[in-house]
Amino acid sequence: MNVVTLIGNLATEVELREVGDGKRVASFLLAVDRRTKEGGADFIRVSAWDRQADACGQYLAKGRRVAIDGYLRSRSWEDQGKRRRDVEVVARSVQFLSPPDGANAEVVPFEAAVAS
Repeated sequence: MNVVTLIGNLATEVELREVGDGKRVASFLLAVDRRTKEGGADFIRVSAWDRQADACGQYLAKGRRVAIDGYLRSRSWEDQGKRRRDVEVVARSVQFLSPPDGANAEVVPFEAAVAS
């Protein structure tokens, strides 16, 4: 089963492109924190299509926090005699986790559920 769920911050601005026949794609890099002693982040290429692409292009910007549900897609090609590979996440859904610009949204810390 090819399923990916990520939460992170946009590391780039959203690039929105027309790819023919009325199809649109939004591409961006997502920075996902590593939960290790060393810390750091992994930068993952994400693409969203059509209506999801339009929403990403309109509402997202570098630094915004999002949750992505999707699947991995890999491709390979030859460039100047060298074999190249790329893996990206194709988003099935993108949830916007940052408050809209100018909103004075209260940040509520996570509290574990307590059984009563």
